[in-house]
Amino acid sequence: MNMIGMMQFLRQIPEKLRSNSYSSLANQNVPSNIAFVRQLQREMKKQDVLEVPFANLNVVVFDIETTGFHPNNGDEILSIGAVKVQEGKVLEKDAFYSLIHNEKGPSDQIQALTGILKTDLLMAPPLDRVLNDFFQFVKSDPLIAHHANHERSFMQHVTWSVLKTRFEHRVIDTSFLTKINEANLNVVTLDAWCYHYGIQIKKRHHALHDAIATANLWVESVRLIEEKGFHSLRDVYSYLATQK
Repeated sequence: MNMIGMMQFLRQIPEKLRSNSYSSLANQNVPSNIAFVRQLQREMKKQDVLEVPFANLNVVVFDIETTGFHPNNGDEILSIGAVKVQEGKVLEKDAFYSLIHNEKGPSDQIQALTGILKTDLLMAPPLDRVLNDFFQFVKSDPLIAHHANHERSFMQHVTWSVLKTRFEHRVIDTSFLTKINEANLNVVTLDAWCYHYGIQIKKRHHALHDAIATANLWVESVRLIEEKGFHSLRDVYSYLATQK
């Protein structure tokens, strides 16, 4: 190998070390999947969900389980769970859940935390199919999550890695409302919030059950925020802007 060839090889090593199952899917995109997501993006640009009264605001609450916290450093999504909330009601029968194919499997720590086994992931559908099914379920509805930065960062990463398009769904953190409803309460975790409001979590660190618990937290938070005289997301944004 000559010097130029050696330099080219050395430059490729970091990328090879960072490669994961997402990169292998990047060249396997189904054009219809990409077209569908871009159609959703056009629909979302036409909507102004900030003006929709909370009583009429339909959302999808979702949660993911991952191998770690840093998608740009190779951490991956293991499962996605979601449930719809319409007219202030959690529709548990209108839910989405899927594991995602993964050859490496979770670490012992993640396996103990989530109960997800490598054998389960080997039989699961690939990420591109799960993403397509997830977006088909969500459509253009805004998304809700607890500690939403985690979900947002992974969805941004995989949508670009797999579909080569931006993730443009509005993602609203539950703390968006709880910081007003419970301004003096030092509560952070989903477990603690659910305990505070008497919400049951059937199976913690399971994407669907966490999504359902988060959906009930959202519904309760909306009920309380409406009692304070807030009628839409615009009202809440405007209030929070005056508090900075």
